[in-house]
Parts: sequence; C-alpha cells; structure tokens
Amino acid sequence: MSTQLDPQHGVHTKHAARAPTPASVAGGNLGAAVVNGIIYYLLNVAPGWQAVPFLTSETTLVLPAVNAAIIASIVVNVLTAFVRAPRLRALGDVVTIGFGFVALVQLWTVFPFDYGPESAWTVVARVLLVLGFVGSGFGLLFSLGRIATGRPT
Repeated sequence: MSTQLDPQHGVHTKHAARAPTPASVAGGNLGAAVVNGIIYYLLNVAPGWQAVPFLTSETTLVLPAVNAAIIASIVVNVLTAFVRAPRLRALGDVVTIGFGFVALVQLWTVFPFDYGPESAWTVVARVLLVLGFVGSGFGLLFSLGRIATGRPT
C-alpha cells in the first residue's frame, strides 16, 4: 500500500495495489499454457526425456502421469484465459493439483533418477518431491477455500 495526498481533501490516503487487468491475467494464463506445451514437446518429441542423462529407462513408467499433469495444466490455463470466473479458476487449480499429485506419487514410487553412487542429488530430489507434496496440500486447501467463498486469488 502506498500513501498519497488526496488533492480534493488535502489528506493522505492509502491505496492498495491495483488488481491485474483481465488482459494481463489472460496473457499470463496463455503464457503458462505455451510453456507447458514446450515442456511437453521437449519431454516427448525432441530431444525427448532420453536426452536427460540422469533419467533412467523407468521414466517410461512415470511419463503418462507427468504428461497428464502437463496436459491438465494446459487445458485449465487456456480455459481460464477466456473465462474469468474465480470458482472456475479454483476448480481448475484443484484439477491440476490432483494430476500433479498423482505424478508426484509416481515419481516418488518409481524414482526414475540415477545421479550416481552416493550422490547428494538423490537426497535433493527426494526433498524437492516432499516439498511438492506439501505445496500440493496447501494449494488444495487454498483452492477449496476459494471454491467455497468465490473470492479471486
């Protein structure tokens, strides 16, 4: 919040930060959809997940769940770019969090990463997966609250 002089009354007033414009929100949603589309392409087409040196052949076991999470995010971002409804956005977030959670479970269970013997990166990857689980939980609670109240983000 910033304090500004109100010229009509000669007093200081406090103004909250401006809400983003519909165009900027739509642009952000479409930008996120494009980034997710690029990630999908890089994983599945060229160069493909095989080009990543620390991914094992077990990556094929988690790829369907990861792809589903990416596609869900693309669909939700495109939809909410054109339909600006707080409850729809929150419901879309619940859907994407759900798909992402399934992908996290698959990544945790299969763990298709090989960083070498006794590498600290294995611990780092596990910690990041745990942070993903925790963040998903908070995001789900927050989104369910937005569905109940209808308040925008």
